[in-house]
Amino acid sequence: MTARAVSLVSSLAAAALLAACTNYYEIPIETPIRPKLDVTAFQRVLVAGFLSGGSEDVDANLETTRLLRSQLRTKSELRVIDVDTLPLMEVANESRTDKPAEGTPAPPPAIKEEKDLETYEHLFANVDYWKRIGEEHQQPLIVTGTIMFTPHQRNNLVQRDQEEFDSFGRRRVSPTRVYVERKGFRLSGRFVFIDGRTGTVMHSTTAGEEILYAANQVTPALSSYFELMDRVIPTFLSTLSNQKVKGTRVLLN
Repeated sequence: MTARAVSLVSSLAAAALLAACTNYYEIPIETPIRPKLDVTAFQRVLVAGFLSGGSEDVDANLETTRLLRSQLRTKSELRVIDVDTLPLMEVANESRTDKPAEGTPAPPPAIKEEKDLETYEHLFANVDYWKRIGEEHQQPLIVTGTIMFTPHQRNNLVQRDQEEFDSFGRRRVSPTRVYVERKGFRLSGRFVFIDGRTGTVMHSTTAGEEILYAANQVTPALSSYFELMDRVIPTFLSTLSNQKVKGTRVLLN
């Protein structure tokens, strides 16, 4: 018997079994997923702020800090510390290795693309700074990182029906592929988790999403930001707290 025949017989048998059953039940189930990072040693969490760049229409640092604090209040057992966001850009700029000579102002380079963040990556390895912040706030888990929210556009190849008429006036519709311009935003984040007791990085994770609209559609940048963050937040939370994947299981009777 061929593999195709075996598959057909199995399918028919399964269908017959289902038909023979008078009842079947769908039971909701939840599968727990353990967090990637053990935070049992901490009672408090400080979302310190983020190095951010891209669109000037959204303060990605401030909005991300507020949003993550709100999420942690409801979906984490850690106590969220409410303080002003830290001046991370200033701190990173003071310790830049490419600063001009002493006495010359060193304006921070504009962060327009992800590669521009490389100038400030040393900030997360500044153990003395983060240890001092930890001591000021009773040695919490510190959350920081980078957020880029940038305008984005792309030409997509889509299929459309094109209407044509021949010399006799007969109508014909044929599929045609055309390029359509779409505009939107891209969000990419790197979340860095620092031990407030030692000032060292414990873990980091990245997440990125994009959203595109028709070229003639006008969507506020802030609305797009929140929609993209809705997709990114589960990745962030899975690092710190238990998550549950919901599904169903069918029982036959």
